Amino acid sequence: MIDAIHSGVKSLRWLLPFGLLAFVCLQCRPIGPPPGRQDRYRPSPSGSQPSGGKSVSAMLRSVNLKTDMVRKGTHGRKVVRPMTPRYITIHSTQNYTAGAERHSEALKNGALRSPKTRYGNRIGYLIWHFTVDQRVAIQHMPTNEQGEHADFGGPGNRLSIGIEMCENRGNSRLATTERTARLTAVLMKKNGIPLRNVVPHYHWPRRGKHPPNKNCPHFLMDNGRPGKKWRAFLGRVNYYYQQLQ
Repeated sequence: MIDAIHSGVKSLRWLLPFGLLAFVCLQCRPIGPPPGRQDRYRPSPSGSQPSGGKSVSAMLRSVNLKTDMVRKGTHGRKVVRPMTPRYITIHSTQNYTAGAERHSEALKNGALRSPKTRYGNRIGYLIWHFTVDQRVAIQHMPTNEQGEHADFGGPGNRLSIGIEMCENRGNSRLATTERTARLTAVLMKKNGIPLRNVVPHYHWPRRGKHPPNKNCPHFLMDNGRPGKKWRAFLGRVNYYYQQLQ
């Protein structure tokens, strides 16, 4: 996921009332898989054909999209840079302690800091557009604004909508991925984005980082690179997109 966060947030006071002391800031950096689990993703069969046309509003209802915006002028939105999105970038949190609502609270409260460096974060905070878990997708900022989630000042931030997939304990990875595929299809339709421009975080090299291409979303990569599992995910996105035709 977002590589711009470097060392994490040492103190996240916004989590204390909930009794969670171990929330890690999001940097595509694993804190360990849930006990007894492996990082595996098995996509649903994609060979079946769409059953018929579906409106964007109907697809959005199935996504269960909620709006919980970071307030303009604060934290990740303290600097607003306009954007005409040309890509959709898919991330995974590798954070096993928080679902979509916790991530939304972190963004709104400015808990996700990132140091501004020559080749790093431009504003000192992380921000992306949507967080998805097994039951909901939450929007944090307008899709016509640039986020800070992919490659610092590069085209991944300047031209792409960022989607984070949650991996918290008890959250279904398959349900999260299917919900993400539906949301991606809707965003493609609304913004005129072709399937070839739906990319993993891996797609965007990060200047000054070694390796430059991040293994993210890790459970959709094969040996750290896009392969069969990523193509299977694109197949699910295309399946839902074809339903919108």
